[in-house]
Amino acid sequence: MSIRISSPQNPKIKFAVSLQKASVRKREGLFLIEGLREIRLAMQAGYLFHTLFVCPEITEKCGTGFSVDQSGGYTDTRNVIDTLTGQASIIETNSDVFRKLAYRERSDGLLVIARQKRTYLKDLSQGSNPLILVAESVEKPGNLGAMLRTADAAGVDAVLVCNSGTDIFNPNIIRSSLGSLFTTHVVCCSPKEALGWLKGRNIKIYTTALSASQSYHLADYKGPAAIVAGAEATGVSGIWERSSDANIVIPMFGRVDSMNVSVATSIVLYEALRQRGFTA
Repeated sequence: MSIRISSPQNPKIKFAVSLQKASVRKREGLFLIEGLREIRLAMQAGYLFHTLFVCPEITEKCGTGFSVDQSGGYTDTRNVIDTLTGQASIIETNSDVFRKLAYRERSDGLLVIARQKRTYLKDLSQGSNPLILVAESVEKPGNLGAMLRTADAAGVDAVLVCNSGTDIFNPNIIRSSLGSLFTTHVVCCSPKEALGWLKGRNIKIYTTALSASQSYHLADYKGPAAIVAGAEATGVSGIWERSSDANIVIPMFGRVDSMNVSVATSIVLYEALRQRGFTA
């Protein structure tokens, strides 16, 4: 059974809005997920839910009652509500209240408060020929979200987020990743921990760096490999350059001396897939 809230000043609404702040997310161990697609991916990944907010005015206008899923069947808002009934509080709102909750420009009228779930290095089990992405100090949520989308598309075994300036449960990371946070093994750890884990499993490390580097397409990624990328302004820390099996660089032929980190990551990961015969 759902309850209805029609005031933006309701304490439950104020609490949900407060979860847009990293400090509150950390303290409460909760975070926000907006959108039918992203919510369904989180459900499939085994996340637990605290509260579901539904705005019928918006869901009916967006047509989320008739979305075709990848298996060829049909899913709708009612399915989500039925699945979460008994697990989470179901709250119905009007459009004014939901606009206060929403952080996306075009919302489909669904938003949940979910419980954070973390993966650790000890939890990872790589296949016989793993491909790993290491993202160090990538502070902009949009860039990290785009990297997660690429990681999902490329079928990487894990993404190691090192010294990130923003937590992975930032709503803008979830939005920009299109929910790829829930489809990829993402581990937050220090560079030292990540390096030790990679070395202990004989995974070769290829670090994007400007000095003492070879062109990215000359490296051999056919065996177990980790691609390390850092923030555009600062690059990767010295520990990676000193410990890598090869430093790699993408040739630049224009007048601008840097490339967006998410774009650079896509280029290198897909070169690795090309060398592997596009077998993830």
